[in-house]
Amino acid sequence: MKEPSQRGLFAGSAAEPLASRMRPRTLDEFIGQERIVGPGRLLRRAIQADQLSSVIFYGPPGTGKTTLARVIANTTKADFLAINAVLAGVKDIREAVAHAQKAREAGRRTILFVDEVHRFNKAQQDALLPWVENGTVVLIGATTENPYFEVNRALLSRSRVFELTPLTEDELREVARQVLTDPERGYGRLKVAVDDDALDHLVNVANGDARALLNALELAVETTPPDEEGVVRVTREVAEESIQRRAVLYDKEGDAHFDTISAFIKSVRGSDPDAALYWLAKMVYAGEDPRFIMRRLLILASEDVGLADPQALGVVAAAAQALDYVGLPEGRFHLAHATLYLATAPKSNSTLGFFDALAAVEREREAEVPDHLKDASRDAEGLGHGQGYLYPHAYRDHWVAQQYLPDALQGKVFYQPSDIGYEGRVRAEVMRRREAQLAAMVEAEDEAVTPRGAPRRPLPERSVERWLERTVSRAGERLAAVRDQVFALAGVRRDDLVLDLAAGAGLLTWEALRRAVNGQVWALAATERDAAALRETAAALPELQRPVVVVGAPWEAVERVREEAGRQGSSPPAFDVVVGRGALSAADDPAPVLRQAAGLLAPGGRLVLAEVDRGAAQRLHRLVDLGDPGLTERVAAAEEELYAAARVDDDALLAAAREAGFEGARVERRRFVTRETLPRRTVEGWFERGGDRPSYADHLARRLSDEDVERVRRAFLAQLAGAETAWEATYYFLAARRA
Repeated sequence: MKEPSQRGLFAGSAAEPLASRMRPRTLDEFIGQERIVGPGRLLRRAIQADQLSSVIFYGPPGTGKTTLARVIANTTKADFLAINAVLAGVKDIREAVAHAQKAREAGRRTILFVDEVHRFNKAQQDALLPWVENGTVVLIGATTENPYFEVNRALLSRSRVFELTPLTEDELREVARQVLTDPERGYGRLKVAVDDDALDHLVNVANGDARALLNALELAVETTPPDEEGVVRVTREVAEESIQRRAVLYDKEGDAHFDTISAFIKSVRGSDPDAALYWLAKMVYAGEDPRFIMRRLLILASEDVGLADPQALGVVAAAAQALDYVGLPEGRFHLAHATLYLATAPKSNSTLGFFDALAAVEREREAEVPDHLKDASRDAEGLGHGQGYLYPHAYRDHWVAQQYLPDALQGKVFYQPSDIGYEGRVRAEVMRRREAQLAAMVEAEDEAVTPRGAPRRPLPERSVERWLERTVSRAGERLAAVRDQVFALAGVRRDDLVLDLAAGAGLLTWEALRRAVNGQVWALAATERDAAALRETAAALPELQRPVVVVGAPWEAVERVREEAGRQGSSPPAFDVVVGRGALSAADDPAPVLRQAAGLLAPGGRLVLAEVDRGAAQRLHRLVDLGDPGLTERVAAAEEELYAAARVDDDALLAAAREAGFEGARVERRRFVTRETLPRRTVEGWFERGGDRPSYADHLARRLSDEDVERVRRAFLAQLAGAETAWEATYYFLAARRA
């Protein structure tokens, strides 16, 4: 039932272009997009298992969107239909749905590939939506435009988006190699010799677009006669004639347009003149309207430079006028002039104070103009308008303190001058006058304050607070912060392969699943019990999205991962990220754990481990008043002995990371203070004696008499048991990259 696709979008013939003939037929032939279809990735597993759900492939031209659809068509057992959104209408969709309904009745699935799906209008997307929703068709959409802007939200919510990126130069060279060696579809049957500098040019100018490379290579080979030896020799000159201009992805109404102007503005705002000139050049090269660029610079002159350099707006306005007068190409000088001036100017966004004032106007619509500021020319005598107004020019420095804001807004601050450039010079004076203004206001209102005009503090949203307390315990607050810090350092991406080296209850595992949605997550559980709990929780997820749970200790991770991969009939994955909480402290020596992590990471892979810094643990003596400085001193000394052995030697840890094969290793610490209520049984447990492991009281007894230990115990029970206290905990984070 693949006839529709063969008669339509994927139809082929001997006369078809090289780019079409060379489309990969299987995943093994597919080049590039390793982050999406590499070993272990979600999409590859779904294709191989023929369990594909609705997906949208999004990326620039020539990155393999249609090719992936063709691979799926060649491998799936489902009926495969293909249409192009530019040519298809609602009638074509209905015909595809009718086919899918018949196939479903016969027990077969139907996959519908829609090329350029962003071209579907709302009616077409609405016609398709219910059939995607009820599973009659599995949608594969391909688009060069951001689907989050161009595709129906309801349709998008039922599809998984995979973003394809431009091919690397090495990947483009591999594409060229395939063409030159394939005797059936490429030029392997011919004697073709491509000079190294010719191939360099083709690859460079193709700019990540495999189709552009293949089209240029085809033109070069087909238009070059063989030499005396029958060799078609592609030289640098031939290559330059075949592809003379770099392919720049730039649609004035598409993603590239908005992304590039965004990069340009952010570079100017960030005071990077080199980056600003690069993005400016890209826009000009691609044919962007120079007036559009100049309009953006005029906005930026006030929004981001503002009063830090009051001349900026005048300079850009003059450049804009010059551009209109001169035109292109010479007008590019004026574009560059304005860009460089703003990129190197001091920055201030204090003009945003206007929008704070606008919000206040929306909230305070009843605020009246104070009487002394009202127009006195009409009704000064009858209503007293304008009476009491102090004329600033009659005073020294042409300024006097008086009320200008409405009563309800007295004391409100909208303008926050920066300390940069011009504003830096006037800031002190602005603040001085504001302070005087506020003082005058307070003195005037001492007797005039009314309940309506009195300032009120906004009440906290207690329902939200209670919900948070129920959802995240106080210990959970700390763990949530640790988790967030781990992933902030790890920078997990959608397509990453992630290993949780010490999964425990899955704190990091579940977060990794949320972030690496198109990759895969492995979890190393210390015990079968932990593994069973993880698997039970994961059972609610679709099979392809569940973590791979392995039982083992961090120092035997490589062996356990290999064993599991062998059971799955695959090679051990090369992970992009390894995270862990408590992985190092689980071992007596961190070195074996680090070697295991290095053995599992791909080159350049990231490692982030979070550990409790036990040497910086809460000192209990700081929580109580023992009433005896000498006793407090002895207790403090005993505690320092207790924690001395737990201190982490940063230098030794970093050295172990380097020896394991990591580079750029660093240790970061973060102290957490949470409000904790200590149960009485917890405090009593600190003072139990004679157990398998030394207790807090046992350590105290090394420096204190039994009588003093008892005094400490009573003080702790009296002041801490059942009481809420500020509890300190310090974590350290080891971050490194596999060499």
